[in-house]
Amino acid sequence: MRCNDMSNNEYEIIVAGGGIAGLTAALTAARLGRKTLILSGAVPGGHLLSIERIDGYPGFPEGISGYELCPMAQEAAMAEGVEFVPSELIAVTRAESGFTIQAENGSYRARSLIMATGASLKELDVPGETALRGKGVSHCASCDGPMLRGKTAVVVGGGDSALQESLTLAAHAASVIVLQKDAQLTGQAVYQRQVGEQTRISVRCGMQVEAILGAQVVSGVRVRNLATGETSDLPAEAVFIYIGMTPNSGSVAKMITLDENGRIPVDAMLRTTVPGLLAAGLARSGAAGRAVASAGDGAAAAQAADRFLRNGEWQ
Repeated sequence: MRCNDMSNNEYEIIVAGGGIAGLTAALTAARLGRKTLILSGAVPGGHLLSIERIDGYPGFPEGISGYELCPMAQEAAMAEGVEFVPSELIAVTRAESGFTIQAENGSYRARSLIMATGASLKELDVPGETALRGKGVSHCASCDGPMLRGKTAVVVGGGDSALQESLTLAAHAASVIVLQKDAQLTGQAVYQRQVGEQTRISVRCGMQVEAILGAQVVSGVRVRNLATGETSDLPAEAVFIYIGMTPNSGSVAKMITLDENGRIPVDAMLRTTVPGLLAAGLARSGAAGRAVASAGDGAAAAQAADRFLRNGEWQ
């Protein structure tokens, strides 16, 4: 048992971010005996909560949904004594013996901080997108798919998320059109194969969405064929956008230099150049972008933070 004289708002390890990386980091830190707090946001789970099926996660050979997996991780962390704060990280500053963390609900101090703030889905930035958000424009197939029976859905993107969500939509919509700007799909081969086997899904590569159409609700999309330059309108009742993610790393941008993609640079042990500051999951450079990898990141970052607190090991 480790004794400490920390005040109520002081912690050995604070984890910023309530996705699977953050939840696993907090769980591991607590199991290592550290006084741990996680700024989990209003609903722990983050981006994964909208994923209908996560494949390749150990222990779940048939896959598991994000809204099943994340509560399991949260319950495990709570059982180990992790303090959950339903607030978002706002700012981080260096302090004499660690960091001062400003959250929506107040200020905290930590000797070590794990940035597991994840990433936000990118927007298309085309006419109609903002006005029709929630009126047919969506980022969550499992949420909105059941309302599309007998209708047509457009999925924009060609990576893992786009292909997975198109498969989810195919269980509900009469037709799913995948529009990929690149000349070919970029998702894993297993998802490309599954999409190719699904008769309700059609894939059109080399197509750029230029506008989302509709007055009160989505009625279609305007696309440009990048090979010919021709534009055309495709009727659809919903548009789901999966064109990549933007790291949520701005709160430490004044402390370290972010990489060219806006991610937090780390070494093999997930340590930054600032002693005590680590990063895990989609916020870090070189992130694999899969749930199991993010969970592994969280555990590894917590172990590195524990070593730092024990013996000052850094770099």
